[in-house]
Amino acid sequence: MTGAMDRRMSWKLFLLSCLVVEGSAQDFGQTQFICTSVPKDMDLCSATMQNSGPAEDLKTTVMQLRETVLQQKETIMNQKETIRELTSKLSRCESQSLPEAGPGGRRPGSKNTMGDVSRGPSDTLAQLGQTLQTLKQRLENLEQYSRGNTTVTATSLKDLLQNKIDDMEKQVLSRVNTIEDTKPVQRNDTDQRNRVESTLTSIHHRITDLEKGKDNNRPMDKFQLTFPLRTNYMYAKAKRTLPEMYSFTVCLWIKSNASPGVGTPFSYAVPGQSNELVLIEWGNNPMEILINDKVAKLPFIINDGKWHHICITWTTRDGMWEAFQDGVMRGSGENLAPYHPIKPQGVLVLGQEQDTIGGGFDATQAFVGELANLNIWDRKLSIGEIYNLATCNSKAQAGNVFSWTEANIEVFGGATKWTFEPCRPLN
Repeated sequence: MTGAMDRRMSWKLFLLSCLVVEGSAQDFGQTQFICTSVPKDMDLCSATMQNSGPAEDLKTTVMQLRETVLQQKETIMNQKETIRELTSKLSRCESQSLPEAGPGGRRPGSKNTMGDVSRGPSDTLAQLGQTLQTLKQRLENLEQYSRGNTTVTATSLKDLLQNKIDDMEKQVLSRVNTIEDTKPVQRNDTDQRNRVESTLTSIHHRITDLEKGKDNNRPMDKFQLTFPLRTNYMYAKAKRTLPEMYSFTVCLWIKSNASPGVGTPFSYAVPGQSNELVLIEWGNNPMEILINDKVAKLPFIINDGKWHHICITWTTRDGMWEAFQDGVMRGSGENLAPYHPIKPQGVLVLGQEQDTIGGGFDATQAFVGELANLNIWDRKLSIGEIYNLATCNSKAQAGNVFSWTEANIEVFGGATKWTFEPCRPLN
């Protein structure tokens, strides 16, 4: 009987111990029963304290973990907000910037590597002012020449052009003075720039006609084009397109001291490919020839301010190419757009690189310097023929695909024509 009572007492103490531990675990959310048998002679309070020790430690650990998680969550939320702000700013910057440039400075897709450069309106207007000064100087030269033997018609024309240039100078000066005070609408800026460029082109054509009047005996191919500024509006355009070509030779005289890079002497764009045939030296890259957007680096060194004669030959078979400077081969290679014929029905532009057919100009890739005697053949010229061209031998022939005559070229945006005689003492 006594043994039975002892067992019942021990069982009651065991249940009481379980209840005490259960009560101490209520604050943890999910109840956990930790039951430990207690000898009948042990003090119940002491036993409860011993059993509650691990529970208190566990509770402390859980609270610390919860605090750490909350801190990390707050940090993550702050970082997400910062990321959203930076993403928004980046999107705005990208929407206001030009597309990235690809190989050789050309934009992806249409590529390259010409639209307005990232210059302010005041910079563009300043360039227009310099262009006007150039045209004004030409008029002064004509005045000096014609003094004493100018006809009434020529004098009247000169005065008319002089008045137009003076008016445009006043407009440019007024525009520069007010550009910082008001924020012009982009469309109005574009319209005004188009009007100015159109007027510049008209003035240039009339000055050219006046210059012809003092030198009617000048041969049609004895001229050079001058691009004094790096702009997106000075250029010349061929009046005829190129045929389909499975090989070609392109030669020209070139003079420049521009840095970095002389820009784009010429570019030929066709539907679907703005870089069908391009000669470009952009940034610190060497001069390159592009065919169907494929690139070969050329060993030319020309930006020394002296006249140089350069030729590039190419055949579609294996994409073989050769590069000549001043009548001497300087380099060659292969696998340049192999088995790709040059496409017809395109636009040939001098002084600018095209992102769209006949347009999309970028001032950063504009040619700065002088060009002359650009001729293109639909065959590979021999070394002897190229040497004759570089030395102005009488046996040299003009290009059968494109020949350098004034009748084949239109000039725009203030680029100028001057008399040019190859192989005279050049400097």
